[in-house]
This record gives sequence, C-alpha cells and structure tokens, in this order.
Amino acid sequence: MRPVLKLIRPAHWIKNLFLLIPTFFAGSIFQVERLEIIILGIIAFSLIASAVYILNDLKDVEVDRIHPLKKDRPLASGAVSRSTATVLLVIFTASGLLLSYLLNPVFLILLSIYLVLNIAYSFGLKNIPIVDLFIVSLGFLIRIHSGGILSGVEVSHWLSIMVLLLSLFLVLAKRRDDLVLQATSHSVIRKTSSSYNLEFINACLTIFAAVIVVSYIMYTVSAEVIAHFNSSYLFTTTVFVIAGIMRYLQITMVEQNSGSPTSILVKDKFILITILLWIISFYIIIYN
Repeated sequence: MRPVLKLIRPAHWIKNLFLLIPTFFAGSIFQVERLEIIILGIIAFSLIASAVYILNDLKDVEVDRIHPLKKDRPLASGAVSRSTATVLLVIFTASGLLLSYLLNPVFLILLSIYLVLNIAYSFGLKNIPIVDLFIVSLGFLIRIHSGGILSGVEVSHWLSIMVLLLSLFLVLAKRRDDLVLQATSHSVIRKTSSSYNLEFINACLTIFAAVIVVSYIMYTVSAEVIAHFNSSYLFTTTVFVIAGIMRYLQITMVEQNSGSPTSILVKDKFILITILLWIISFYIIIYN
C-alpha cells in the first residue's frame, strides 16, 4: 500500500482545505450542515486531484526517471505498474465525479473544469511558458469558488484576487527550485525551464510578494470589508501576512528549498506559527 499512497499523494490533499476559506471568512465555519457538505466536497476534490497526479505520472514516467527527486516516484521506480495506476485513475475519477454530482451539480461543473484543465496541462499546456503557471493557479481559484458553491457563500473579488496572486507566488517559487535543481543535476527538469531563468523568476517573486502585501492591506482597510466584519482592526493581521511572505522568500532565495509548497506549509515551524496566529487573530475579529 505504501507505493500506492505515494502515488496518490494524500499529503497534497491539504491544498483542498481552500474549500473552507469562503465559509471561514463568512463567519459560518461552525454551522455543522455546511461543514459536513464542504468536507464531502474536499473528499471529492481530493479524489480528482489524486487522479490528476496519477495521470501526470503516467504521462511523465520517462522524464521522471532522470529527475534527481522524481525518479523515486512509484511509477518511475517501477514500484507500481502502469496497469495498476490506470485502474486507480479510473476509480478515483469516477468516484470523485459521482460524489460531486450528488453534492451539487454546479460543483460537478467546477470540478470537471478542474479535471479538464489538468488533463490539458498534462498533455501540453504545461510546456507553454507562463500559461503553465496560470493553469496551476486557476486550480486554487476553482477550489475557493467550489467551497463558496457548497456553502452558499458568495466569493468576493478580494478573495479571488488574493488567492490568485498567492498561488502564482507559490508556483513561481516552485519553478525557481526546478531551475536550481537543473543547474546542479545538469538535466532537464521540465520543458519550460529553458523559457525561465533565475533573474526572471526572482523579479516575478519580488513583484508578486509586494502586490500580495499591498492587496491584503487594501482589503483590510476597505470600507466594504470593515462594514462586513463590523471591525476596523483587520489591518492588524497584516503583520502575519508580511512575516509569512518574508519567510517564504527566505526559504526560496536563501535556503533554495521551495520545491514542495505543501511540505513547507506543513513542516516549517515559522510558517506554521505565522498561519496559526493569522487564523487566531482573524477568528477573534470575525467570531467575537
């Protein structure tokens, strides 16, 4: 079972917690009925996400075998056969789509769009510079809008913008790690690597880091948001956003270890504490 678990990447399911964000910001995270539906939605999204991981590994098995890190993946190493992976792909796809249909037809449409986008990504779009970054980022936008559909909460333009910016920032950091690996291993990590260099990635990271912070500040001090939450103290949470962005830049540019955003968000103590303090401060403002 260990190779199969490694193939479906359950650790990456943490990304699907983005479905909870609209409910949290709406101040209704403790409404049990909504929470139950969203949890089922997270399960459906996780099934489809794992199907996408399997598809991508099937498509890139030969390339992964020469990657310094990906060569140990189950398909690349031979721990899981192609036939087994194909069966799992069909099961996970069918289960995820069926569950999403039972939950909400609109959610099924959004999840289907996510699936189609990722199929297109695996079969060619990931080889188109800049487009590859936006395809990955759109996945996070689909997640928060899926959470909004399931919970009956309207997703604001502020939330959409910040999630898009943050996801682009994380994807760029991951691409930077690819460039560093490529330089040290002297092998082609991904086809789009030749279209990027460290100067370009560093410039983009700096731009997005600045825009994220400015956007968040504008969000916290906007009259619309202050009226919605009935609090003028939202700006105090900015310190945690700035600290988190700075730490991620440090991990990316100084430690040069941004290859796995999921791993960083789960294992880096500074990032974890920053996120926890941000959640607590926002919780106090929204729910008290």
